[in-house]
Amino acid sequence: MRFHQVKDLVTWAAGYHRRLAEQFTALAGGGVEERVRMALEYLAEHERKMENDLTGYLADGTDHSQVLETWFDDPADFPHPPVLERLPDCINCETVQSVLSTALTAHRTLQDLYTHRAERAGGSDEKAFFEALSNGHEAEVRRVARDMQRLEDY
Repeated sequence: MRFHQVKDLVTWAAGYHRRLAEQFTALAGGGVEERVRMALEYLAEHERKMENDLTGYLADGTDHSQVLETWFDDPADFPHPPVLERLPDCINCETVQSVLSTALTAHRTLQDLYTHRAERAGGSDEKAFFEALSNGHEAEVRRVARDMQRLEDY
């Protein structure tokens, strides 16, 4: 379907974070090296936080309700989901860096999705909403990279 409401995209992104958290949790329970397990557990918790942040927008009945009800037309559907859906299947759990690489790819791809929606926004509120999501993801990418580097340094 090419017509969606902003809340559809937010719901999809929250679900994606949930699925990624589940995948990281399952991988952490497998036979992986201790630092990799810690990295996977950290990322699973981080993904749950990201999911909760997005579902908070959906539960918010005042600040964002008008933007969430906005319709958009995108003939390509959401531009990145096929790429994102394949990422959890190819997580390499040999090193902290390989796990980090997958997590950063997922975040940057979501950030690109939000930037794409901001560029195609029909109004200033919608544009500001997606710019805020994109900027938030950019900050999260930096935080995850920094925290994972700390884990690698120990």
